[in-house]
Amino acid sequence: MAILSDEAIISAINAKELNIVPFNEQNLTPNGYDLTIDEVEIPNEQKTSRGSLLIPPGKRFAVSTKERIECGSNLCAQLWLRTSWARKGIICSFGKIDSGFNGTLTLLGFNSGSEDVELNIGETFAQMVFEMMSSSAKSLYSERSGNYQNQEGITWSK
Repeated sequence: MAILSDEAIISAINAKELNIVPFNEQNLTPNGYDLTIDEVEIPNEQKTSRGSLLIPPGKRFAVSTKERIECGSNLCAQLWLRTSWARKGIICSFGKIDSGFNGTLTLLGFNSGSEDVELNIGETFAQMVFEMMSSSAKSLYSERSGNYQNQEGITWSK
């Protein structure tokens, strides 16, 4: 597998092998793309898609990305928390974006720190690092489980 550079990401978008909507060139990194917060929720407590939300210590939360991602048959992506959040005590468990996935992403986190952490709508939160697979997938995500295919906004476990 090869990690896509910024130039390769643009080429994949132009070739329609990858789609990021909306695409903001300022979110492009040397080897990935930064995802922004569109919605944040503390389960059974608060949810917002405007302004910001304070995440108290010891609370779990979910973030939905503003960006809708569509990976072609020969691409997948890793997700990484931006280190600025880790330095504030945020820890996350991310999966991989499968080949053939299409939708927004729900990212789950936990404030392990001793202070409130403010999450602002529109702020970058995580980075996608795209990988070129050794060959096209035989069966895409949409053809296998597809549990979260076409999701919009925060989607809790199905």
